[in-house]
Amino acid sequence: MTGPRAWLRPLVALLASSLFFLPIYLVLVNVFKHGSAIVSNPVGLPIPPTWDNIHSVLSRPDHLFWYGLINSAEVTAISMILVTTVSAMLGHYLARSTGLSAKITMVTLLCGLMVPPAVILTPITEVLRALGLMSTVPGLIVAYVGYYVPFGVLVFAGFVKTIPRELEEAAELDGAGPFRVFWQVVFPLMRPASASVLIFLGVWIWNDFLNPLIILGPATGTTVTVGIYRAIGEHQADFGTVFALMFLATLPILVFYLAFQKHFVKGLTGGATKG
Repeated sequence: MTGPRAWLRPLVALLASSLFFLPIYLVLVNVFKHGSAIVSNPVGLPIPPTWDNIHSVLSRPDHLFWYGLINSAEVTAISMILVTTVSAMLGHYLARSTGLSAKITMVTLLCGLMVPPAVILTPITEVLRALGLMSTVPGLIVAYVGYYVPFGVLVFAGFVKTIPRELEEAAELDGAGPFRVFWQVVFPLMRPASASVLIFLGVWIWNDFLNPLIILGPATGTTVTVGIYRAIGEHQADFGTVFALMFLATLPILVFYLAFQKHFVKGLTGGATKG
């Protein structure tokens, strides 16, 4: 490409990258500055840098960050395992089934993806309260599993179509049952799709704010995102602490994403090339 448009694409890409990088820059520079310096010059470099903000967050008397980290890790890990397990089995079943009931189930699950979480939050709290799970970590996990299973089914069902059915038929001829065929033959081949589902779920659940705030409630602990909210007072806020909390809360999920990123695109596009 030559002419005036030759430089247009790099320029647009640079502007878009700068727009997305700006929040990261603000966090990185302000986490190493005192609160007064953040208010006076939020975009300036931390000269000299200080570790006081991070130290104050890690050594808070109320252990706000540590309690939030434990709760977030527990909720995210258990929810990801349950959603991946259930959606992988259900996605495989629906992808291999040709009956009308399977098609109706798939359409019903896809309709669930169209409903925003905030819209069904009130019914979810009523159901959890009736089951005695309101203001509990298991209740929050149940809410996540119920909402994110349709997404997992969509990804796994598309990916299963790229796996030759002959592999399953060969295992069945050798005497393997349906459960063994799935876990020993099919599921190991679904690693790219599993990585994509895990990444999406990890980011969504870890960064979720509204569901933990409402379902867990103020007296049952917190998560890292709710901890950031609670670090901001009604009449004043220590911005150094807030930026330090945001920085520390981002590190675990960032490491998790980098560990699985090589399977990310492959898993999402796996079902787009066949059937």
